[in-house]
Formats: sequence, structure tokens, C-alpha cells
Amino acid sequence: MSEIQSDTLRTRGVDVMDYDRSTVTPGIVHLGIGAFHRAHMAAYVDRLLAKNPSWGIIGASLRRPDTRDALEPQDFLYTLAIRDASGTKPRVIGSILDVLDANTQRAQLIETMADPAIRIVSLTVTEKGYCHDPSTGELDEEHPDIVHDLAHPETPISAPGIIVAALERRRQRGLAPFTVMSCDNLPSNGKTAGRIVRRFAELRGAGMSLADYVQNVSFPSTMIDRIVPATTDADRSIVAEITGLDDAWPIMTEPFTQWVIEDDFPAGRPPFETVGAELVEDVEPFELMKLRMLNGSHSTMAYLGYLSGYQYVNEAIADAAIHRLVHGLMTEEAMPTLPMSRTTLEAYRDQLLARFANPALKHRTWQIAMDGTQKLPQRLLGTIRDRLKATQPFPRLALGVAAWMRYVTGIDEAGQPIDVKDPMATRLRQIADEAGRDPEKLANGLLAVTEVFGTDLPQVAVFRDTVTNHLKSLLENGAKEAVQRLG
Repeated sequence: MSEIQSDTLRTRGVDVMDYDRSTVTPGIVHLGIGAFHRAHMAAYVDRLLAKNPSWGIIGASLRRPDTRDALEPQDFLYTLAIRDASGTKPRVIGSILDVLDANTQRAQLIETMADPAIRIVSLTVTEKGYCHDPSTGELDEEHPDIVHDLAHPETPISAPGIIVAALERRRQRGLAPFTVMSCDNLPSNGKTAGRIVRRFAELRGAGMSLADYVQNVSFPSTMIDRIVPATTDADRSIVAEITGLDDAWPIMTEPFTQWVIEDDFPAGRPPFETVGAELVEDVEPFELMKLRMLNGSHSTMAYLGYLSGYQYVNEAIADAAIHRLVHGLMTEEAMPTLPMSRTTLEAYRDQLLARFANPALKHRTWQIAMDGTQKLPQRLLGTIRDRLKATQPFPRLALGVAAWMRYVTGIDEAGQPIDVKDPMATRLRQIADEAGRDPEKLANGLLAVTEVFGTDLPQVAVFRDTVTNHLKSLLENGAKEAVQRLG
């Protein structure tokens, strides 16, 4: 970006990077270069490049080339638009230097990751990208991508396969491993990533040398908190009007942002703490708080809100009954399972309720409802298990689970189709079609999906009965009435 362009943007109120981009070199490869990464980690890195130019990011799309195709003509620059009721505040982000398409540039991607200049490989590949069993956190050794990658180790398609292929190349060259940093919403995401990658390395069958090498890789956990809706054409028009530029893929987000990182980077790291990140010894309390309060509430609102006819989260939380439900879910069911102080949790709850109500964010309930089979174990079922252990009730959490069951039938309350996006969508729809409108048959069929519920929860009568009764209410009375009856 030229100085003339920068000056023009500043006169329009656009925040522009304060470094010479031509001096920036890559130090990070990020797998899964979607909106969430570009609203969060890439923005933090952008803020530190003026003093630390060796930490630029090479992004990689593992499934589709959409991001690369959109950003390449604009030199991988994009607009981060921060929105609330007061308006839209844009910043041009320059931390991403290139984006590789793993489908057509796989060899280049692996070679880039093997470059000694790359000291961190980070991931935002969503829960399903880990090719694991969400109910156990272990590698799914029968996952089609894992089966492929074990048979064809030189041409991997999964995130674990690509990471291990690059680590093997570094081992062969006598290089130190990079640090693998998960940025996904998984419990103990670093430990989960480490367990999956190490197990994959063992299965590679390349002798213990590779497995031993991977044992030395660091997998710090992180907690990332920022709400990032999908970008719409209306968003593109707003950004173009403010900046005077056509941006093929701007990112819309909220003012709030939080990043908590386990400080475990043997290969070195940028000074994340200088741009607002918190470096800690143990991320798990923060992570659990976010998963159970923000993500658990989000999923519950997504299913109940969608079924109630609300397109956006701010519309759903404006419904007094849903607001009461979400407040109660966090206060009475989630918070007692968390190790933080009551004062901290109450402040976080109130902050979340205000964030959900942001009228400018336009976060679609349908977007949050995606991939429920991958999300439920972490967002709702872990809390329910803790409530069961303490012999405490969980009516709101159970309603969230029942709402997911109602949602994945694929037919809404007006008889219209629901576009259910989930890696198990076909299986879920088959179960729903066989059960029809019988809540007991539907609940039994879905509870038998052990990848979601494990083998323990379906055997607990109070869990099964509570969920089934809520499902019956949803089917007979509709979502609005079911929420209202819960009080």
C-alpha cells in the first residue's frame, strides 16, 4: 500500500498499518485462514509487526481456495471492520503475506512449514478439522482423511497429516520443530491437538524416530474470544462506502477481543503481550469459562432462536424469555461448574449479554448452529456431566440439547426445510425420518450417536428423561412456548 493510499484512507477515518510491509518476513503458518483468524490472531500480529517484522503470516486454506482467490488480487490486504451501535471502525490488516491452497499447493505448503524461519504453526480449522472423536478427544483412526493420510503420507489432506509431514521433513533436515498453537474452541485445545498429532505420528509407521521427534513438539493451549459473523454483500458495500476501496472479503467483528495463551514456545514467539494478549501458565480456567458460558449459550440460542424465527442473535436475546433462559443457564447451571471467582463470572456473564445484544453485528443463528455434533460435547454436555456428578439439575442445558435434536430433523416449525450443515447431517436426518414426530424415538435414536453423547450419558435416566420431555414440548408446542414454560 502506497503512502498516498494510506494518507487518503486516514482522511476517511480508516486505521492503517504503521509498518513497511516490504520488510515483513514470515514466521507463522496458519492452517484454516478463515474469518475467525483474520478477525483475531492476524489482527494481533498486525499490531506488533512495526517492531517485530519477522512474524508475518502465511495462511493456508485446507478445503477451498475461496480466501486465497478473494485476497490475492488485493495483495492479501483486507479490512477489519469493528461494529457496534456507534458505527463501524475499519482498519486495514497487512499481517497475512500469502495464502496457499492446500489442494493445489500442498507440496509448497509443507515445504513452507519446513522452513526454519517458521517457528509457529497455528490452527483455526474448527472442531471437525481435528479428525477426532468429540466425545473422547482422541484421534478418529477410521476418519476417511486419516485413513487417506496414513496410506499416502506424502500427500496429506488433513491438518494432523499436514503437520506431521512438515515435522518429518524438519526432522530429516536436523531442524528444531515448530510450535503448534491451536486457536479452536476445544477443551484444552493444545493438549487435544498434541494428543491427536502424536498419535498420528505413531501410526505413520516411520519408526520411533518420527514419534520421538514429535514428542518434543510444544502444543500451547489458547483461549480466543471474539464474535465474528459471516460477511455479507451488504457488509462489503458498507466497507466500500467508508474506505473508498473494493474489498472482496472484509471481516466484520465486535469491539471486544480476548486472547489468553499458555506461554510455552521453545522455538520463540512474538511479544503477544505487547498487543493485549494474556500470557499465562494455565489457560484451562479461561477456556472452560468461554466454552460453557459464551459457546454454550450461543449454541442454545442458535437452535432455540432459529426455531423461534429469529435470524440473528441480537433478535433472539431481545426476546425476554430467551434472555431469561440464557441468563439462568449461565448463572445457575454453568457458573457453579467453573473454578473462577463469582465476581469474575458475573462480570463475564453481563459482558456476554451486552455483546449478544449488539445490533450492528448481525450474527446469524443458522451460522452458529452449524456442526452441532462437533460442538455439543464441549459446549453443553461437559457442563451437564459436571451437574450430574454434583446431583444438580440442568433444565436449560437439557433444553439446548433437545433444541439441537429438533433442529437436525431438517424441518422447521412452519414445515419448511432447514439447511443443516453438519458432517453427520445425512445420518441425523435418517434417524429423524425413522422417528417421525415421536419424541421418545427421536431422542433414543440421536442419543445412540456415541460420537456425540458417548456411552455414559444415554444410560443416565434423568438425562434421557429431561431431554426427551423438552423435545416433546418443542415438537408439540414450539420453541417459543417451550422457552416460556421453562420460566
